[in-house]
Amino acid sequence: MKSYIVGVGMTRFEKPQSRDWQYWDMAKEAGTAALADAGIAYGQVEQVPVGYCFQVSTAGQRAAYELGLSGVPVYNVNNNCATGSTALMMARQFVEGGISDCVLALGFEQMKKGALGGGADGGDFKTSPVARHYGIMAAGHGFEMSPPTAQIFGNAAREHMERYGTTAAQLAMVGAKNHRHSADNPNAQFRDVYTVDEVLGAKPIHAPLTKLQCSPTSDGAAAAVVVSERFVVRHGLHDKAVEIVAQAMTTDTEASFASGSCIDVVGKPMTRAAGRQVFESSGLGIEDVDVIELHDCFSINELLTYEALGMCAEGAAGKLVESGATTYGGRWVVNPSGGLISKGHPLGATGLAQAAELVWQLRGQAGPRQVDGARVGLAHNIGLGGAAVVTLLRRS
Repeated sequence: MKSYIVGVGMTRFEKPQSRDWQYWDMAKEAGTAALADAGIAYGQVEQVPVGYCFQVSTAGQRAAYELGLSGVPVYNVNNNCATGSTALMMARQFVEGGISDCVLALGFEQMKKGALGGGADGGDFKTSPVARHYGIMAAGHGFEMSPPTAQIFGNAAREHMERYGTTAAQLAMVGAKNHRHSADNPNAQFRDVYTVDEVLGAKPIHAPLTKLQCSPTSDGAAAAVVVSERFVVRHGLHDKAVEIVAQAMTTDTEASFASGSCIDVVGKPMTRAAGRQVFESSGLGIEDVDVIELHDCFSINELLTYEALGMCAEGAAGKLVESGATTYGGRWVVNPSGGLISKGHPLGATGLAQAAELVWQLRGQAGPRQVDGARVGLAHNIGLGGAAVVTLLRRS
């Protein structure tokens, strides 16, 4: 059975504590927008997977209750930075499995100011779900005083530079590109444009990464209405429907840890495996994709994802971004929303915000950031710990 996204919505992503709202307010805003976009009432929704990382248990119910008290099942989903796409995947599975005809996937996050920690409880990495990941990093690179997540990705960048000759300027080009894209996105947390030199000269976080190459903590929410083909037909939603052609989630395997490389620890093997599954099951390839929203939590992760998805040869990602192939006028437009680096990164909402951007792009509703002729879109959402979700969307 096929599944379709027929409605999407999101809030503007905000700097934490800059707006007077609670997580249920942002969830209501995004969920209401998605339902309105689909032209349906909350009473038609049969199940609600809700993603978040930093709120307490059953916060999903507290948020969904703002949309209605219909008694439908609400599932609380937490999969680190891949939480939003995990909620979307659950919605798709409910529909494609024939369990439900209409499911609302909802994601939100209300975060604190400052850099994220490494996932440890009170700083004890022995009890952290990502203790193995940071242990691999420490064995190869030691442990410095910089923010842990920036440190593990920054060390992956150092390895890529040493192994392939990738330059600091090429890494900065990712940040400059995504900040440039966000200037046309009213939902983006940041809309300022920077040159490559300004990105390079920004505050160092963990060399070679500077502040303008790192995703910020953010508040915000996003939502998607996922329905069956018969629901589309019954309610006359063909003009809104974007098909979920294929979707795959992978978690860490031995390949993540065996090499001792931070490139593998931060998820490149997971991304490669998920991408391969999606392309094999859909019969499409990366050459068929027009627009991509990928998980640029740090600039290096965008480059790693280029290679993992087959957009370029191993080690050639720096040259790919330098060539202009991943922006307007190039082969693909990657992160037209501004990506995590500039749009923002409220963990539970990120994967669903990627889906929202792609739906707007494939419908031709993205305004000044519209990718000409976009028919196929790919979303990539990854979380340490680990999970990688790749979703392929198509507009008929």
